[in-house]
Amino acid sequence: MNFLAHLHLATLAESSLLGNLMADFVRGNPEGQYSADVVAGIRMHRRVAPITLDIIWDHFLSLHWDKLVPGDSLPAFIHSAHSQIEPHLYKTPEKFQEMNEFLWSQNWLIRYADLTFIANVLNGMARRHPRLSALSGSFQDIEHHYSDLEALFWQFYPYMMEKAENKDFYNLPQMKLETAPN
Repeated sequence: MNFLAHLHLATLAESSLLGNLMADFVRGNPEGQYSADVVAGIRMHRRVAPITLDIIWDHFLSLHWDKLVPGDSLPAFIHSAHSQIEPHLYKTPEKFQEMNEFLWSQNWLIRYADLTFIANVLNGMARRHPRLSALSGSFQDIEHHYSDLEALFWQFYPYMMEKAENKDFYNLPQMKLETAPN
């Protein structure tokens, strides 16, 4: 779900943007279904996960893009990513194609900087997918722990950028994120 972070880290790692963006929509072993570079992108994406954290990481990345990537504007990055992915959409899972219709046209990756949009994303997912109903209350946790989450982002994301630039995603230690007690 953290589409912006996966696209950004894939760019740094020179990995498949399509594979990293599509990984949540591919079940099982992707070998033989997609090209080797797309399979490698799917495998890279599967190293990093949980939904609410994915979405809040994209919030902070969108919000602080200019500090983290000073040489490339967020709209220019998004345009480049979209132009690399669009020609290959016809051979991707149908649900991924449907998601792409909204991702680009509604500027999700830029709108992630807006906390109201984040709340709407989480509540929308909870309504559309009954097994994700717990997401409806997760925005209150984000609001309550916002500064702690932002501090964790600044510890975590530059580390992930370094790993991506060094193409070292396959040797990531398991990171445990502990939140402060309520």
